[in-house]
Amino acid sequence: MSRRPIRILGLDPGLQHTGWGLIEHDGFRLRFVAEGVVSTTPAEDLPDRLLALHRGLAAVIDLHAPEEAAVENTYVARNPDSALKLGQARGVVVLAPALAGLAVAQYGAMEVKRAVVGNGHAAKEQVQAMVKHLLPGVTFRRADAADALAVAICHAHHRQSKRALARGYQPA
Repeated sequence: MSRRPIRILGLDPGLQHTGWGLIEHDGFRLRFVAEGVVSTTPAEDLPDRLLALHRGLAAVIDLHAPEEAAVENTYVARNPDSALKLGQARGVVVLAPALAGLAVAQYGAMEVKRAVVGNGHAAKEQVQAMVKHLLPGVTFRRADAADALAVAICHAHHRQSKRALARGYQPA
């Protein structure tokens, strides 16, 4: 029984670099589709940077037509000003797919690492290695795109589990 693949857009929010990664999942296999980064420069005013993020993500969504999106939660405890700016960028990253009518799931960094590597405290290099293993032939230009692909993979695993639970346990 073959299932129609679903396109999942993973997003790794950042004000300077927001990574995105697109995969297809048919319930059994993962397939790499595309990846990239929407970037802004610190010299721009904050409203212009947020607008650039929105426009860039809207263009990705229009071009690739994902059916669901997943966003990594961000945690910054160092500088309050940076945390506020990152929070605003994350708001745009969550809003862009929602405005396009996509369901948007959200996952913490440890949850993403656990789903991709099996260890919530995995190093960035371990996550990137597993993304390459799970999506043969994938290359990514920036770590932000690799992180976004990991978020998409996490969502594929979680949505598969949710579907199985919704069907219910049926003993043989």
